[in-house]
Amino acid sequence: MLAILKGFTYALVGTNLGKTAALIPLSAATFAFYARQVQVVFSEMDKGVIEAAQASGATLWDIIKIYLSEGLPELIRVSTVTLISLIGETAMAGAIGAGGLGYIAIYYGYNRSATDVTIIATLCILVLVFIIQFVGDFLTKKLSHK
Repeated sequence: MLAILKGFTYALVGTNLGKTAALIPLSAATFAFYARQVQVVFSEMDKGVIEAAQASGATLWDIIKIYLSEGLPELIRVSTVTLISLIGETAMAGAIGAGGLGYIAIYYGYNRSATDVTIIATLCILVLVFIIQFVGDFLTKKLSHK
């Protein structure tokens, strides 16, 4: 996405480098990915629950609340996957000067042949991924009706 949206990013923010430039492709990738996952969650929801709510005279807001309450565990699961994906994408955005652990790993570690810096930055990214995965799994299991 960084390379594909290079021209659009330049036209929009006036640069292809830095934190501001990284926001455009990161947003495009994350929004599309997350929207598709949420759409799958709602399309696979049990239609009988919604039909029962409609038959009992539920309003539009009642149905929205039912969708959210029934889909909450799966929404947390797909949010976890999206956050982990975003961590990887932001690490790669470090290559265009977006900062963060990816920037540290590339510029201070790889480019200066400081393998220890690269390894530590990579381990920090992995620890962050494990924490997000653990919290996401915990919340999903806690809120699941199954």
